[in-house]
Amino acid sequence: MAEPTIPILDATHVTKRFAFGEETITALSDATLSIAKGEFICLIGPSGCGKSTLLRMVAGFEAPSEGRLLMWGKPIGAPGPDRGMVFQDYGLFPWLTVTENIAFGPLARGRPKSEAAKTAARFVETVGLTRFAEAYPHQLSGGMKQRVAIARVLANDAEVVLMDEPFGALDAFTRERLQEELLEIWARTKLTVIFVTHAIEEAILLADRVVVMSTGPGRIVADERVELPRPRDPTEPAFNALRRRLSAMLGGHH
Repeated sequence: MAEPTIPILDATHVTKRFAFGEETITALSDATLSIAKGEFICLIGPSGCGKSTLLRMVAGFEAPSEGRLLMWGKPIGAPGPDRGMVFQDYGLFPWLTVTENIAFGPLARGRPKSEAAKTAARFVETVGLTRFAEAYPHQLSGGMKQRVAIARVLANDAEVVLMDEPFGALDAFTRERLQEELLEIWARTKLTVIFVTHAIEEAILLADRVVVMSTGPGRIVADERVELPRPRDPTEPAFNALRRRLSAMLGGHH
C-alpha cells in the first residue's frame, strides 16, 4: 500500500488561550506546523513560549482555542494510544516492575495477557533493559527509568512520541548516552518524535527540523531544517554555525 502523502500532524493557525481569574493569557498564537511521518522535530524557545502547550494539544490534553490541529487529516479530540507522552519525571508506577510498567498499556487496552507479556519483553529488549526486566523503578538509575518510559510509549503502538524535556534532569554523561539510544530507537521504529528542549545543542544533535519559538504570546518564529549528516559532531564548523544562527534567533525573540 502506498504511504499516505498527508502529514501525520498538521497545525493550522492554532491559538491557545487560558483564563486566569479576570485575565486571559494567550499561551500560543497562530502556530502553523506540518510534520511528516517519521520526522524528528525539536521545539526550542524560552520558558513560557508555548512549547509544552503545543505538545499537550497534540497529546489531546488541551483543545485549541482557535485554528485546526489534525492527525492523519482528522481533528485531535482526545488523548489516544497513537500519541504517547514522555515526561521529565518518568511517570512510572513504583509498585510495578519494568516489565509490568511496559505491559500496562496493552493490558489496559484489553490485549490478552500473553500478548501483552510478549510485547513488553520485546520492548524491554529494544531499550536494552533485559537484565532489569523484574526490577522496580526505585532500583533503576534516572537513565534507565527514562528508557522504561520510552518503552512504555512504544508498547502502546504509539505513532507519535511527545517528549517534554525528557533528559533535562539527567547528568551530562547519561543524557549523551540516551540521546544516542533515542536516535537508534527512532531509526529502527520510524516513529515521529516531537521533542521539547531548552538546549540548542541537543536540538541540533537530534532533529531533522528545529522549530524556534518566542514568548509573549508564544509564536513559531523559525523552522530550520538540519542538513548535517548523522551522527553529528558538535565540534564541526557547520554545527557551530547553525548553533550561532539559532542562538541569535532565540536572542532576538526573548
